[in-house]
Amino acid sequence: MMETHNSSSDLNSEVSNGEDSKVHVFSSSSELLEKLHETWNSVKEQPYPAMYSSVFGGIVLDSAMMVVPIDDHMVHRGHGVFDTAIILNGYLYELDVHLNRFLRSASKAKISSPFPRSTLRSILIQLAAASQCRKGTLRYWLSAGPGDFLLTPGGCPTPAFYAVVIKDEVSQCKEGVKVITSNIPMKQPQFATMKNVNYLPNVLSKMEAEEKGAFASIWVDDEGYIAEGPNVNVAFITHDKELILPFFDKILSGCTALRLLELAPKLVEQGRLKSVRTANLTVDEAKGAAEMMYIGSTLPILPIIMWDDEPIGDGKVGELSMTLSDLLWDDMVAGDETRRLPIPY
Repeated sequence: MMETHNSSSDLNSEVSNGEDSKVHVFSSSSELLEKLHETWNSVKEQPYPAMYSSVFGGIVLDSAMMVVPIDDHMVHRGHGVFDTAIILNGYLYELDVHLNRFLRSASKAKISSPFPRSTLRSILIQLAAASQCRKGTLRYWLSAGPGDFLLTPGGCPTPAFYAVVIKDEVSQCKEGVKVITSNIPMKQPQFATMKNVNYLPNVLSKMEAEEKGAFASIWVDDEGYIAEGPNVNVAFITHDKELILPFFDKILSGCTALRLLELAPKLVEQGRLKSVRTANLTVDEAKGAAEMMYIGSTLPILPIIMWDDEPIGDGKVGELSMTLSDLLWDDMVAGDETRRLPIPY
């Protein structure tokens, strides 16, 4: 009875405190803006040097103004897609490849663009230039747009396009990480193969791994084959020196993973790899690999040395994993300029 009484008292106290609190009403937009500036001025270094919004009709450099309308269907319905590109040493890496995937995702999500592809591309390049950022990421979204809080976008006057530059250190990953098999159900192929903003399964999968002391997780599909990580592809090197990536029919076709498949045959020519291919891999086959790695645009390769508390290979970062990382990194910093677009600062 005593415990029940205490719980009731605590609850009453919380209710009372809630009723006594007074919510401030901002009297003007200038007062609100002053508050937002106060918040952002407390940040040591501004992480977002520039944002574009089609709602605003231009680029903003003030972090306090980098906002999205609450009635945007991307916010309250998840009806939006996104993609990214790396900014490295003043160049945009593989912007066109990512932009093409972006528009394919938008088509699958039944979102039209407010601009033709050439205009989207031009906006992104101008945004990167306005940001003065030389290392980081350029992230961009297409949304069904703002308009109302209904389910479908019939009441939205026009789709919306947003983009932001994020300052970040982009460098090779040379330390190995631990992963787990995810217990969070992966997305169905219709949604997994488009880069949409519905990332709750991805978030929960990563959180699950972190709660267990691992870096991230591995999804296994309903047929028992290896799929992908929460926001990265995964690859394996067998003891026979074969580089194998899972088929892309049920997962996102990562731009960096596809580029790796183009570059890795160089190692076959050198006799360091036997072959490069995509295939179905069971969990047992995958865990029996000599080397394992995540592949993603900001990594570009992240070696995996332990999975479900079992070592991959000898439990150390593999030589071929780092060689593949070097291949991708060289492509990013000194590769073909059809893939590296100089930013006109």
